[in-house]
Amino acid sequence: MYVCMCHAVTEDQVKKAIDGGANTPRQIAKGCKAGTDCGSCVRRIQALLGEHGARPCPTARLAAKLGLADSEVPAAPAPAPAPVLPLRAA
Repeated sequence: MYVCMCHAVTEDQVKKAIDGGANTPRQIAKGCKAGTDCGSCVRRIQALLGEHGARPCPTARLAAKLGLADSEVPAAPAPAPAPVLPLRAA
């Protein structure tokens, strides 16, 4: 299956790059150019990195938090809302 249509990069090629030591989408791009043109494949590359034990980048975590990620990346808990204080009359 193709991961990057712009440069005809397959999932197997990305997995081989990961097995070869690539830990980030940028490191994968250095070897096969995947993710360097339109960028639509970067989420899938991040998911493959996560599946192979690499630490997902912040963009992948944000995509998971927004429900846009393909992989199961744990989202960070949302911060507590700031308290609303009543206005004082002057």
